[in-house]
Amino acid sequence: MTESPDAVQSDAVPSDAPSPWRRRARLAGLWLARIGLALVGALVAVLLFARISAPIGPFDATLAVRPGSGGAEVAVPPLGSLAVDVFDGPLRLDVQLQSVDQVRAQALANDPVRLAGVVDRVTEDLQGAAVELVVRTVVVALIGAALVSWLALRRRREPLIAAGITGALLLGIGGIGATTWRPEAMSTPTYTGLLVNANSLIGNAQDIVARFDAYRASLEDLVANVGSLYSTLSALPPPGAADDTVALLHVSDLHLNPAGFDLVQQVVAQFQVDGVLDTGDITDWGSPPENQLIASVGRLGVPYVFIRGNHDSATTAERVDAQPNTTVLDDSTTEIAGISIAGAKDPRFTPDKSSGDDDAGPEVLTRSGERLATLIESLAEPPEVALVHDPKQAPPLEGLSPVILAGHTHERKVTELDDGTLLMVQGSTGGAGLRALQGEYPEPLTCTVLYFAAGTGRLQAYDEITLGGLGESEVTIQRTVIPLPVPENGTEDSPEDGAVDDGAPASPPG
Repeated sequence: MTESPDAVQSDAVPSDAPSPWRRRARLAGLWLARIGLALVGALVAVLLFARISAPIGPFDATLAVRPGSGGAEVAVPPLGSLAVDVFDGPLRLDVQLQSVDQVRAQALANDPVRLAGVVDRVTEDLQGAAVELVVRTVVVALIGAALVSWLALRRRREPLIAAGITGALLLGIGGIGATTWRPEAMSTPTYTGLLVNANSLIGNAQDIVARFDAYRASLEDLVANVGSLYSTLSALPPPGAADDTVALLHVSDLHLNPAGFDLVQQVVAQFQVDGVLDTGDITDWGSPPENQLIASVGRLGVPYVFIRGNHDSATTAERVDAQPNTTVLDDSTTEIAGISIAGAKDPRFTPDKSSGDDDAGPEVLTRSGERLATLIESLAEPPEVALVHDPKQAPPLEGLSPVILAGHTHERKVTELDDGTLLMVQGSTGGAGLRALQGEYPEPLTCTVLYFAAGTGRLQAYDEITLGGLGESEVTIQRTVIPLPVPENGTEDSPEDGAVDDGAPASPPG
């Protein structure tokens, strides 16, 4: 039997039915939309919410996950940043150091045990924060992907599908990071901004620690040589009988160098000085954590007179003043063993960049000297010694005090001003601080012992002590004896106090 054309047509596939390829294309488009929506939702959620704040050692830091080519970047505003290529992948760990918590920083400075373990503490804090950040990133990525997919497609199962896609993607990223993990890359970071020289600085810093530890270990032997050298000075004419002489030690610009404090302690004992005169910059930044070494000035057993330098804060001055046997001068006077002393602080505090002190002109220093001059002129008797930090404060004091002591320049220099005033600028008793150890030629540690006649207060002689810089073992003492003043009749008075000019250095091998 022959089928009719109509019967054949009824069994064929309807002409308007979708082809298999069209169905596959539609299904592929749906999955591409699902993947795209999941990625967009996860990325937006990560950018907005994958961020935590956490303490990292003494720092308050913010950690976040950002799109990138892997690795980690640590921002240290305003100095710059450093990047470490420790793993590969489409995400990067960003760490931004926001500020230093003063309470935690001071606790570290006050407790040597905590300070010794600061690296382990920072590592633990960073690991804990990183784990918390990873968990937060996974959660917000899953929620973001699910939410965007549901809002766009409005189907119940779409959030679950989006979460599954995102989870698989995160597992893949984690797998790439784990297989490409390179912890050795932490030793070779890339720096930007002002930190571009950090590579050389960090290398030098490691050498500095080793060199300084060795140096300070031998410092006791070195300054013991100061005592041996001092005995050789007995061949020089003495400045006066022991009972008729007041010995004062002039130090300046210790800049928180422990070796400088050691030197002061040794010279005080070896030379049996009656007091110490410090013309400032005992610290570097004037911050409370720096004040731990200051306590040693109260254990010297002799009066300690201090004026603030441009690196010393009011807090520093208060800490010095709180020590036994200490006096802080601020347009004021004091006395040690009958020798009267007037002093004025440096009016600047340059570590505070907001104060504008770095831009202050010399007139600020001149006005400070003028205020001290006004004080001295109001006294019944002029002081034997005037203390200023910066030599630029000295000109208004010419003729008002026979001896002016200063520091600041880190270069020892003795100059006779008008009216016979002697301006004695100290070098750096701290060798310009630990930062000077980074230089090719470490600064020497310097101080000066001044000998005054007990009856008249006249400067009779002074010994300039120089301890060689890091890695050097030379110790020298040079005595200068001040000649007696020539009277108007043109003949010198008899050397009743033994003053003889002899500037020859005494420097046996150290």
